[in-house]
Amino acid sequence: MMNSSLPQSEFATRRARLMAQLPTGGLAVVPGAAMRSRNRDVEYPFRQDSDFYYLTGFDEPDAVLVLLPGRAEGEVVLFCQGRDPEMEIWHGYRTGPEGVVAHYGADEAHPVSEIDRRLPDLLEGRCSICYSIGTDENVDGQVRQWLKVVQARSRQGVVAPTELVMLDPLLHELRLFKSDAEIGLMRDAGRISAQAHVRAMQQCRPGLYEYQLEAEITHHFAMHGCHLPAYSSIVGGGANGCILHYTENRDALRAGDLVLIDAGCEREYYAGDITRTFPVDGHFSPEQKQLYELVLRTQQACIELVRPGVLWNEVHDLSVRMLTAGLVELGLLDGDADELIEAGAYRAFYMHRLGHWLGMDVHDVGDYRVAGEWRPLQPGMVMTVEPGLYVSPNNEQVEARWRGIGIRIEDDVLVTASGCEVLSAAAPKSVAEIEALMAQARQSR
Repeated sequence: MMNSSLPQSEFATRRARLMAQLPTGGLAVVPGAAMRSRNRDVEYPFRQDSDFYYLTGFDEPDAVLVLLPGRAEGEVVLFCQGRDPEMEIWHGYRTGPEGVVAHYGADEAHPVSEIDRRLPDLLEGRCSICYSIGTDENVDGQVRQWLKVVQARSRQGVVAPTELVMLDPLLHELRLFKSDAEIGLMRDAGRISAQAHVRAMQQCRPGLYEYQLEAEITHHFAMHGCHLPAYSSIVGGGANGCILHYTENRDALRAGDLVLIDAGCEREYYAGDITRTFPVDGHFSPEQKQLYELVLRTQQACIELVRPGVLWNEVHDLSVRMLTAGLVELGLLDGDADELIEAGAYRAFYMHRLGHWLGMDVHDVGDYRVAGEWRPLQPGMVMTVEPGLYVSPNNEQVEARWRGIGIRIEDDVLVTASGCEVLSAAAPKSVAEIEALMAQARQSR
């Protein structure tokens, strides 16, 4: 029934914090995810909506949470699938409304089939409806229909809500700051993900296919309780490593090439997100090593900068300065570093931002700017730090020896009160560590 290691008190605290921020007289509607058809008689693996799960810990489809601050009969109402013994034979057991009240902290629960009949009654006398406006056309349509029902009762003295409020800013600001319990799960996700990258380094050799390394990673995730990856794994050998979102993972790995792996597990709805780049045959070439160590120095300096009070964009700006200066030093860019940065010349090699928020979503929620200004880092935030350099095989502005080299090094970094903690530190990333690990694996085969 319940598969989360988080106590129900954690979810209750989250709901209370959200309700405290709702507009006076407002209520919140948070729908869960539905099953999605993949093809005939087959559905995609179910994954609960992150906002809904954050507030409930309930992972069955077709559920809706309604939060009603100050309601005497109960502030937490949940609609879910009803018990159906015949359907449970085919699709598994359901918690049902009684189970939701007993195990998930709901004050009141009803079959979701009754939501259109019951929701208008809950709207009566409320000033506003808070939900994720525009995210789902079906939900938008339901809200409009519920409003029409309540508005039609105006002659009976019923007062209908007069305002729709976007819930996302309130809820997503809460999700941005991780609790101790969440940090524990993210440490697990970082550790398991790091171990999978170690396994990939140990198993890698020329002649394997990218999908075979992906299988090693996925196997490790599953064997450690993470049924699904947090996102589609990227395993790009050679020039495929220069494709930022390469997920075909179908080509053979060749001696002399690097392989870039961007993969992370999902541990109880919390994501790991790690990238490591290493040589297929266990030895960096001179050009690969020079570019790799430039990216690594940059990443280490950026991680050292992460601490409370530092503006989000400061860390990215440092990566741009260091990578641009390094490219000039290596001869891939020509000119004054400051002028090259002003002109955006580095973007031919470094075309993405340094990182993103990390949490229940791999690109997690939360604003990067507040009141138009880059926000300062604060304890409890988790971010990725992932500088990279990608020399396109078609870049004729550089010598041929550099072309087709793609490198990214990514770690998961928790902002702490005194600095930061790297949650993915168990994945080796220095040239010496990687080459030694791969050499030892070759000897043991």
